Amino acid sequence: MGQAVSAETLDRYSGGTSVRNNQNLSGTVSNNSATKVNTGSNVISANSFSGATGLPTVIQNTGNNVLIQNGVIVNVQFKP
Repeated sequence: MGQAVSAETLDRYSGGTSVRNNQNLSGTVSNNSATKVNTGSNVISANSFSGATGLPTVIQNTGNNVLIQNGVIVNVQFKP
């Protein structure tokens, strides 16, 4: 993992100096058509997230000609 960072170096970065909470999502759905289509159902079963770690994300859609955009911002604070 490399060398540890000194306490003096960490002290300069405390307080969120490198925090970026900025997301720009932009999308367009146009000039589409859907005729004679069947859509299904969205199901999340009881064990869908069994053993999941981290930040599981679920995005579901039963429509047609849909633009789905997703963004996640995670802020982590380490306190002694």
